[in-house]
Amino acid sequence: MEKYSVLMAVWRKDQPEYLRQSIRSMMEQTIRPDEMIIVEDGPLSRPLYEVLKECRQTYDFVTIKTIRLKKNKGLGQALNTGLRHCSNELVARMDADDIALPVRCEKQLACFARNHNLAVAGTQICEFVNNPGEFIPSRIVPVSQEEILRFARRRSPFNHPTVMYKKSKVLACGGYGTAKRKEDLELFLTMLYQGYETENTKEALLFYRADADNLKRRKEWKNCWEYIRIIYKFYQLGFSSFWDFIYVLCGQTAMHFLPQKLTHALNRKFLRK
Repeated sequence: MEKYSVLMAVWRKDQPEYLRQSIRSMMEQTIRPDEMIIVEDGPLSRPLYEVLKECRQTYDFVTIKTIRLKKNKGLGQALNTGLRHCSNELVARMDADDIALPVRCEKQLACFARNHNLAVAGTQICEFVNNPGEFIPSRIVPVSQEEILRFARRRSPFNHPTVMYKKSKVLACGGYGTAKRKEDLELFLTMLYQGYETENTKEALLFYRADADNLKRRKEWKNCWEYIRIIYKFYQLGFSSFWDFIYVLCGQTAMHFLPQKLTHALNRKFLRK
């Protein structure tokens, strides 16, 4: 079975216990990673540094490398830095507050073994707020390449922290863009536009933490504007249609201006299952 790296970025506002749970879930995979690359996106809190030190000592059977950035550069640029330090072609993304199921990476490695042209393999998620065993309606993404291409005209067709991708293919597309928001959307649309093969599993292989701050961040104008800008860029390239762009423009404008309770209700009704 091919080796793989785990790529994660951490910043000062991450919760130490969430980070501990996230790292543990990747160290307990049925097929363990060859290495874990953790990018410190700017100075961290003392408790976060303590968790990283503890994990290096506990999981000494896996090489855990930390890369320190002097200033916070945002997730995309932090991941670009970390990606260049990954020794393996296959890279499993992971966020510092989510929990991967033990078979996640084994099943994704099997996807790449079946299809040598595959560039990205993602999974479904189970969203939760406080208790990983108490799920709320979750974001469902398409499975096949045809469905992914259709879905991607308006929305990201992958749950970013679930993806495993080929380092060389991501770098060939220029990596993550310079934007501090929606960096994954721009990368994935670029890869699809350039013809790379992708897929998602039908199974949910990651528990995704979706607290109140998650929706609050999505309502910020910076986030909404980046979404609109990216879809407009791919409308100009002919990937998305004019009506796809109008759909996103209206939807993101409403996301920003409508009351949070209403956007939360609409989000659950129309965008979650």
